[in-house]
Amino acid sequence: MKPPRITLLATLLLATQLLATPSAAQLQITPPATIPSPAPDKQKAKETAKEKPRVAPHAITKKKEPSPKPSASPSPNLPATVIPAPATDNSNVDLVFGAYQRGQYKTAFDLASARAQTGDAKAMTMLGELYANAMGIRRDYAKAVEWYKRASDAGDREAMFALAMLRIAGRGGPVDKGEAVRLMASAAKLGEPKAAYNLALLYLDGQTLPQDVKRSAELLRQAADAGLPEAQYALATFYKEGTGVPKDPERAVRLLQAASLADNVDAEVEYAIAMFNGTGTPKNQPAAVALLRKASRQGSAIAQNRLAWVLINGMGAPVDKVEGFKWHLVAKTSGKGDPELDKQLSDLPAEDRAKAEAGAKKWLGNK
Repeated sequence: MKPPRITLLATLLLATQLLATPSAAQLQITPPATIPSPAPDKQKAKETAKEKPRVAPHAITKKKEPSPKPSASPSPNLPATVIPAPATDNSNVDLVFGAYQRGQYKTAFDLASARAQTGDAKAMTMLGELYANAMGIRRDYAKAVEWYKRASDAGDREAMFALAMLRIAGRGGPVDKGEAVRLMASAAKLGEPKAAYNLALLYLDGQTLPQDVKRSAELLRQAADAGLPEAQYALATFYKEGTGVPKDPERAVRLLQAASLADNVDAEVEYAIAMFNGTGTPKNQPAAVALLRKASRQGSAIAQNRLAWVLINGMGAPVDKVEGFKWHLVAKTSGKGDPELDKQLSDLPAEDRAKAEAGAKKWLGNK
């Protein structure tokens, strides 16, 4: 079984487990249904890489009405990971992190600076974060690297991962993928889930590291067991396709459910479709439609397209063509147009069509 395609972001923002901020990010994997086409200037290089297999599209099956069409354009990237800070017995570190959480970055910087002088690795990691993200101090990647390296040498796994990300991005120094991989591997061994997740993607991609789907699956399992939603979603894809692990639809669905509970939008869409079709889980179309509504409100164009189909055709929910075509029009603005639904919209009575258009305009205006 060949591995599913992935997309590695060219520019990477910093993420650490210690610092649970909205700006955290990591290497990302595309949802199973959506594989962006390579840019023209990268096409030649892509052609020389190992062939990646086709991946299964999002699909809702039904008996009589036409099925929603597989999506051809990419859905939003996986969201950044936010993991609560680990418990600590050091009251001084709590003060530093508390100031950081309240947005008192200058106070956090002053407190962390004092603690770092005593050799506190967590305080050093905090200083790296503040310098890297221009919080309470002018952005300085060189200083961020310096503090992350000191914390890494002291054994802090969050600093190891953060420094690895800077090395991959070439911030605060030249790009050094070799050092980045070593740091990421060390952080993963120490239990840092984001490091395990990103290392899994590197093994899957087969460019920075030799391609090894089984090792990728092992690392994804480590991160998924630690509660990382992105890893749960990616591992679900592995079990769904039988990539690096035996095919197991039931286990895939359990992982999708776990990631959905953590508000991973792509997992919500896949879990909704599994429930709608009864794939790996008992069929529950009303629950599936409710989850599609949630994902649609969260901005998933795939969910919006599928919700349009079920509402227009009355599958798992009462027929509501005005609401259904509203979501069709919203999805269309994100590249999820559907010629068949366009035709049905043109056949809609003028009054209902106007209501659908007004609803879409209102929703888009409130985004």
